[in-house]
Amino acid sequence: MSTMKRKQAPERTEAEQAQPREIPPPRLLVQLDGLTRDYGGHRAVDDLNLVIDKGEVLGLLGPNGAGKSTTLQMISGNLAPSAGRITINGVDLLEQPRAAKAHIGYLPENPPLYRELTVDEYLTYCARLHRIPRAELGSALATAKRRCGLEAMAGRLIGNLSKGYQQRVGIAQAIIHTPPVVILDEPTVGLDPIQIREIRALIRELGESHSVILSTHILPEVLQVCSRVEIIHQGRLVFSDTIAGLEARTTASTTLLALRHPPAAQELTTLPDIIKAEALGAGRFRLHHTAEGFAADEFIEHAVAAGWGITELTPERVSLEQIFIELTAGDSPADDAEAAA
Repeated sequence: MSTMKRKQAPERTEAEQAQPREIPPPRLLVQLDGLTRDYGGHRAVDDLNLVIDKGEVLGLLGPNGAGKSTTLQMISGNLAPSAGRITINGVDLLEQPRAAKAHIGYLPENPPLYRELTVDEYLTYCARLHRIPRAELGSALATAKRRCGLEAMAGRLIGNLSKGYQQRVGIAQAIIHTPPVVILDEPTVGLDPIQIREIRALIRELGESHSVILSTHILPEVLQVCSRVEIIHQGRLVFSDTIAGLEARTTASTTLLALRHPPAAQELTTLPDIIKAEALGAGRFRLHHTAEGFAADEFIEHAVAAGWGITELTPERVSLEQIFIELTAGDSPADDAEAAA
């Protein structure tokens, strides 16, 4: 009986053996497994599972008290979970907290700024907290200020800066050590429209080289800057999809129809793809059709031939706000510790 020999890998040369093998950095930068946090008898976060890949801008949404801020505090290592596991860039946050936190940049809702310091003094202080070597300090400061548009503000006192520039300083301290993961909690609250536009552009730029977790109450902001959306309600994840998937959900399977000479509603349901015709009065109908839509051209041809006189044919859309309200309908349990979530 013949035996098969296992094919051996070619031997490495002495030069190759002297060189360490390069291990590519992981694309999965944040992983939450069964994350749970209890405050006394109240469960603020309940068995949350979530992953974030490199280059993603994740929008974390939820009503007040949903558990957003508690989740961000646990991911950033500022709050210990009651149960579950957090992995940051391949490092277990609970087992190696200092190593894991080195991969995180965090901007809380109220930035930790020292108003009596200049921008350069404060960012230098933050850089030293992150153990940036002295030889690399100048380069790190210059890069953070350039990315956040702070070059002209280097010698200004933080207390004399506008709210928008103070937010920029807060973001600069979060990215000065070039962490793979950046957490931003309500970064545009209290800003004017011009400042909001500038901060959103900065977040999009950060998403090209970091993974960004963005917590916000501003729903249009999610559509403008995020690549994926997670909605939390009463501590549980109730929605998870890409922006493309979310936009597909906003297209409802209904169309508004108005006719000058309307037929009976039942006659409309005999046409292809139309499931139901809901009479709204004054010759107006809401057509319920298949999720794929219906052949509008064929419908118009039929309506013209029948002499119905179409005056309106408008596909209805569901707003992100409607989806959000449907998913988070109902009262959330009160939680003093989550009042700022």
